[in-house]
Parts: sequence; structure tokens; C-alpha cells
Amino acid sequence: MLWRKRSQPRPFGRLYRTARLAVTPFYHLLWRVRLEGVGHLPASGPAILAANHVSFFDSVVLILAVRRPISFVGKAEYLHSWKTRRLLPALGMIPLDRRGNRQMIEAFNAAEGVLRSGGLFAIYPEGTRSRDGKLHPGHTGAAHIAVTTGVPIIPVGIMGTDRVQPPGVRLPRPFRPVNVSFGPPINPADYQGTRVRLRRVITADLMAAIQVLSHQASSTASPPAAPSLVGPTP
Repeated sequence: MLWRKRSQPRPFGRLYRTARLAVTPFYHLLWRVRLEGVGHLPASGPAILAANHVSFFDSVVLILAVRRPISFVGKAEYLHSWKTRRLLPALGMIPLDRRGNRQMIEAFNAAEGVLRSGGLFAIYPEGTRSRDGKLHPGHTGAAHIAVTTGVPIIPVGIMGTDRVQPPGVRLPRPFRPVNVSFGPPINPADYQGTRVRLRRVITADLMAAIQVLSHQASSTASPPAAPSLVGPTP
């Protein structure tokens, strides 16, 4: 059951198909991308895609790995650069000023609108890109949305993008192999307990699934208490 609060579904960018058609041939020519577990992706209906995050290139790979359009929250600062001002919104990015006090409300409303319209919403549970290559504890944002809306979470493991575009590298390096693995959906209906407990347990199961798919070592950092909805970071 989706959220009671009504919000207008966000229509996809008019340039989405054009941008995808323009990018896809170069993408397949320059990078060898292997997909696994594609059968876990729903052919229709809402779902939350939750992936690890080691490179800015993660978002490009995730968008092009899934045939259906994907929406995600991204920093409004991307609109300041001519390189991403039109491309990222066309591919589904929802600009968000993360400095504002209403960040979480806007992010949740954005997710709600996408899921209400039967779309896919992608987030990075770690909240930001891993600087050491390890998988850091997840925020509870993905679980919060799943519990509130009843929409399943698809765990995603991305490998190789840290070699395509390491930190500080502006342009992605070609001819590096990338692997994207999709795991079985985590259905909030399969869990019982209070909302607080559900968010924590689902988050723990989600991060464990992502770790199996991404083959990353685990960080020992303490998990944050507050939920987070953060899109790609440079």
C-alpha cells in the first residue's frame, strides 16, 4: 500500500529516449559490461533499486543496465555544469539541494511520486560514495520507503566502476570491465515488528545482500541512526 499523501508523479524527461539512444552505442563500444540476475528485475510495477557506490560512473552503469527508466535523487550542483546540466535530468535525475532543511521531505516525496506512478527509484544506501572501496553501513532510507509504500527492494552489486572512474578522475576510462549483479527482491511484507525494527532489520539484510553481490569488504564504521536518500556523488 503506497503512502496516503498524494503527490504528482514526476514525468520522465522528454529527452530521456534521445539521451539514451545517443549514449548507449558509445557505452557498449567503450566498456565491457556483464549483467547477472536480470531476471530479478520486475518487467513492470514499482521497485526500489539499492546499490553500492564506489564511483560516479555507478549511476551511468545502473541506468543503462536496466531497460526501464530509473529515477534517482542527485545533487542540484550537477545543474551548474554544462556537462551534466541537461544529460542527468534527461536520464531521470531529480535535482535536490542537500543544503536545505527540507532535504528529507523532498527526497521522500520524490520517491513517493515515482513509485506511485509504477516506476523504478534508485538510491545508494551508504549515502555517499565509498572512498576506501569498502562497503559502509547503510542508512535506513531504502527500508523506510519500502516499509511505508510496501514496494520491494532489489539489491544491486556494482564492480569495476572504481577502475573506470576513480576519485578525482573527471572522464571515465575506456575498456575496463564492469559487472552489475541484481539480487532477489527484499519484500517488506515478509517482515514483522515495529516500524523502527523493520527499518533496521531490512537495512541489515539489504547491506548483507549487497555485500554478497559486490564482493566488497565491510567497513567497521558505526551505522547512522537517521535515514538517508542520496543519489550519485562525484
